[in-house]
Amino acid sequence: MQTQKVTEHIVNWLKDYASNAGVKGFVIGISGGIDSAVTSTLCAETGLKVLCVEMPIHQADSHVSRAQEHIAQLKSRYNNVEDTRANLTPVFEAFKTEVSLDGNQDTIDMALANTRARLRMTTLYYYAGIYNLLVAGTGNKVEDFGVGFYTKYGDGGVDLSPIADLMKSEVYKVGKFLKVPTSIMQASPSDGLFGDSRSDEDQIGASYPELEWAMEMDDNNKVIQDFTGREKEVFKIYKQFNKKNKHKMNSIPVCDIPIDLM
Repeated sequence: MQTQKVTEHIVNWLKDYASNAGVKGFVIGISGGIDSAVTSTLCAETGLKVLCVEMPIHQADSHVSRAQEHIAQLKSRYNNVEDTRANLTPVFEAFKTEVSLDGNQDTIDMALANTRARLRMTTLYYYAGIYNLLVAGTGNKVEDFGVGFYTKYGDGGVDLSPIADLMKSEVYKVGKFLKVPTSIMQASPSDGLFGDSRSDEDQIGASYPELEWAMEMDDNNKVIQDFTGREKEVFKIYKQFNKKNKHKMNSIPVCDIPIDLM
């Protein structure tokens, strides 16, 4: 990958999109992870207004410290970057008092994790509305179009996706080029939706390099029977996530009414 040229291409795309949309810039949720760090830096490179928003909900200390380090670095490098913090923990706790928490605990935990992402999406769109900004998505290609590892109408609820055509490994290359803090470059990827330090690999069962390989094999029309050992296991994991999360990646289904019924 021609990292510098890819970076310049994304920055120019962002500037053109914002200009055509008639907005002042971008708002981005900062998690302390590589994807939000790269996306926010790309947006900062446009010279347009960039609002970085921290939205902790019982967040792990390591995530908070990395997010704050990144925001401080961005503000020192770009005079078009501003930041704000919305502590959503009380909002999340208030929500929990108004809904039923009866049932299977694993199912409830997952529903609450997705609720965290949706509260953050609502917050980003609030700031986008009052400052005339676009919500910049932070999903990469493997997450958005491979395993669907994001929350529908949560971190998947965005106005544009600058890095969604980059594999995770390519996001790291852009991050290195953009001088993203070392602490973020070296941290294990994590969605931070459970209030602990569990990684994406812990949840998925495969690393991003493995998932990138599986996505390539799937694009080449390979099937599970083509592999053995760990490769077979990884490909099976990929296919299961891909199938389960198709509803996120495909357009919302519309029930077409037959013309003879109208």
